[in-house]
Parts: sequence; structure tokens; C-alpha cells
Amino acid sequence: MCLAVPGKVLDIEERDGTRMATVDFGGVVKEVCLEYVPDLRVGEYAIVHVGFALQRLDEESARHTLALFEELGLLQEEFGDPWEAAAASQGGDGAVAAAGGAPAAALGDGVTEASR
Repeated sequence: MCLAVPGKVLDIEERDGTRMATVDFGGVVKEVCLEYVPDLRVGEYAIVHVGFALQRLDEESARHTLALFEELGLLQEEFGDPWEAAAASQGGDGAVAAAGGAPAAALGDGVTEASR
């Protein structure tokens, strides 16, 4: 799923002529482009979609939405490790496919580290 998620601007910098920010999404921190909301300031909240801040949001609405997303597990789905999610959907044994599609050995499967 690809959600627009509210986040708090932690810092802002100009990078190669583009206004960028470090944004906190309820504990997950990502880099975000501010070109669509150029007057956004440190400490403010914005709705972010695919790495672009789209709209300023008041703090109460942002916190309420983040709490709801966390309660529904949507933050983990949106920002979680895709390899973990794939392993969990295939039985949750922790095995992850290696390059080329062959399954890699799972930790604790009895295979010694030397033979991997």
C-alpha cells in the first residue's frame, strides 16, 4: 500500500538546488523533498507521499493520524523492511531469497556459518 503519511520536519537544507528536509514519521525518519511546500518550517507537520511533502498539516491532526496508522499497523506496512514482510508472508521462518531467486538459509536452520 502506498499512503500519504503525516510527518514532522526535523531539519531543512538545500541540496543541489532542491529544498530537502529530514522528517519524522512516528519514529521512522526519512528524507523528503519540500519543493511543493516551499514555506514549510522546522517543527511543522506535512502530509508526505512518495518522498514529497504535499500539504501543511496542524500538529493535532498529524498526531491523531499517526496514532491511528500505528494502531492499524499501517506505519509498519508503509515503512517496514520489505524483506521481513516477504519472509513473513511465506511462512515467517526468517528465510530470505538470495540473488537469483534461490532461497537463502534461515538463521538457526542447523547449517553452520562456515558452509554458507
